[in-house]
Amino acid sequence: MTKSTLIYNARLLDELHDTPGAIFISDGKIRAVFEGYFTSSYTVSKLAHAVMMEDGSEDESKLELFDAHGLTVTPAFIDMHVHLRYPGQTQKEDLASGLQAAIAGGFGTVVAMPNTDPVVSSIDMALDIEKKAATYGLAHVFQVVSITKNFEGTDVSHLNMVTPKYIPVISEDGHDVLSASVMLDGMRIAAAKNCIVSCHCEDPSLAVNARFHRIEALKMMNAVGLSAWGTSDDDIDANDDIFKKIDSELTKANELLAVAEDTATERNIQLAELADCHIHLAHVSTKKSLDAIRWAKERCSNPITCEVTPHHLALCGTEAPYIHALVNPPLRSEQDRLALIEGLRDGAVDVISTDHAPHTFDDKATGSPGFTGLETAFAVCNTVLVKQNQFAPQRLSQLMSANPARLLGLTKGLLKTGYDADLTIFDPDEEWVVDPNMFYSRGKATPFAGDTLTGKVHIVFMAGRKVFEN
Repeated sequence: MTKSTLIYNARLLDELHDTPGAIFISDGKIRAVFEGYFTSSYTVSKLAHAVMMEDGSEDESKLELFDAHGLTVTPAFIDMHVHLRYPGQTQKEDLASGLQAAIAGGFGTVVAMPNTDPVVSSIDMALDIEKKAATYGLAHVFQVVSITKNFEGTDVSHLNMVTPKYIPVISEDGHDVLSASVMLDGMRIAAAKNCIVSCHCEDPSLAVNARFHRIEALKMMNAVGLSAWGTSDDDIDANDDIFKKIDSELTKANELLAVAEDTATERNIQLAELADCHIHLAHVSTKKSLDAIRWAKERCSNPITCEVTPHHLALCGTEAPYIHALVNPPLRSEQDRLALIEGLRDGAVDVISTDHAPHTFDDKATGSPGFTGLETAFAVCNTVLVKQNQFAPQRLSQLMSANPARLLGLTKGLLKTGYDADLTIFDPDEEWVVDPNMFYSRGKATPFAGDTLTGKVHIVFMAGRKVFEN
């Protein structure tokens, strides 16, 4: 028998449980879950004997006892939407830094987008990335393949080689497929393969027009030393003409991008219904798009799921400083933000994903959209949703672990016998200040820099093996 682990003196948390207890791990799997207070050496020794008997051995020397000291043990988080920037953009991120950032944030599985250099359009290339990622022994990676070959917008023939066991998701993330006919062809192949199509819903022609306004704003932002990631310590005088002009240009861009998202969401829902395809709407950010998704879920027979990001849940982007935080889709109005939280409550939203998008500061200064998110995601959501009494911690676990595991067809995401022992141990009440210089990720641009968040990841087990401790 291989060495086993008994985690005790823990708070067990998943979508169904929030209770004191212990977990017995063997051969990378959860072998037993025990509810109750197991804190003293006497009760733990009795429990250890029981679990070893259940495992067919009385040799307790092969059992490692791990005292969680009352911390919360939850299924490791699963991120349906990350950018690892590998291959070709290692100045932003590489596999080592991205996977370490994932683990430090409590994520055991990540789904990596294909907008790399070169674009991941080859099935062999995707499998090679997954194999290389596995050598680090950190978070598990599913590599997404592009919907059209090389993002050229015309050829979907490479999708005939997709195997959902290894590539469960395809996406053109970073932009939408311009041609509805080509998108429909891709969705039909995906439906036949039982793959998920992750949609970056953004009308490309409107996005081009919005880009013009962002460029004008960026020229002025760079002239006055204003960051493009919305730090709260930016020196801003709201009455100064240049700041008024900056905010005016960004408002015009954001208004166009709202319409771009809403129209593309409607289009992709209609195409998916025609193709009988499972679509997953990425980083939903507007009330109108979410209302369309809610309506489609009630009417359409094909599976429709969606995600929201921590930054869209936490931040309002209509005023300084966060109007200056450049991300696609943009940070929205307070009405939109509250609508997303309501969507989490009523089930219209299925998953919280980070859209982890690391950039260098130089990239951000020239308008690259996106933030580093893996290492702040849980704490942001715990702070904004659980600590502000929006809903119970079990629901957050469901959104960050159980639901994405179901979408990907994984035996993960629950504290349940037979499930993978990918576990995150955290203190739900510990406060900490976000210091991007301490990130494992190479990307340091975050709108949460300097903020105090609640909820700190301390330990991560992957397949029963401790891979992170802080």
